[in-house]
Amino acid sequence: MFVIVSSMTPRPTHESRRERPAKPALSHDRIVAAAVRVMRTEGLRRVTMRRLATELDTGPASLYVYVANTAALHAAVLEELLGEVDLGPVAAPGEWRERLAAVLVSYTRVLFAHPELAHSALVARPAGPHYLALVEGVLALLHEGGVPGGQAAWGVDVLLQVATATAAEQSARQDDDAAKEEHHALVRALAEAPPGTHPRIAALGDDLTSGTPHQRLRWIFQAVVNGTSATPREAT
Repeated sequence: MFVIVSSMTPRPTHESRRERPAKPALSHDRIVAAAVRVMRTEGLRRVTMRRLATELDTGPASLYVYVANTAALHAAVLEELLGEVDLGPVAAPGEWRERLAAVLVSYTRVLFAHPELAHSALVARPAGPHYLALVEGVLALLHEGGVPGGQAAWGVDVLLQVATATAAEQSARQDDDAAKEEHHALVRALAEAPPGTHPRIAALGDDLTSGTPHQRLRWIFQAVVNGTSATPREAT
């Protein structure tokens, strides 16, 4: 028996490949932009090659053409956010140490706003235009202050390390109740230290923990800058 199939029988409808909208081409900038979006909404730990491949509707292997590994990806995210650092004080009027402190405080605040990124910044090594602009700005202000080139070359590294470590420490403590209680316990221990066994602690008293975080941070930068200016460097 033969079954006659009508030519009018509808065929399964499949979207033609030609009718599908073309996906935007992958690029380093597009990958980094997606990484920043994921970090802002889900946190840095979710910024992985697999997660970004899902975000960009592609395979993880295709991302490695543009980004070597997750560490390089995190460094690229850091580089992108360094564009938020206020470098206006570099060319502004005023005392150079105060302007340098303002730049470093702005850098610290950018990291402080992204706690996980602050920790990553301790080992991440960005090398893009935003990072170079930050380093150039710090070196320009050290040069304006008469800091010898060799000391400035090493000093910029120390200044950024101090800023990064401060942001990482403070960002880890801000939402940690245990860390806050540890801080309160330390304040009490210092305040209650007996003069007989700890005379210098007792003499300084509340001043050991005085000042706002902003005041203490600016003082730290001033101290490091003054040390950089006054400490000769060994010949290499």
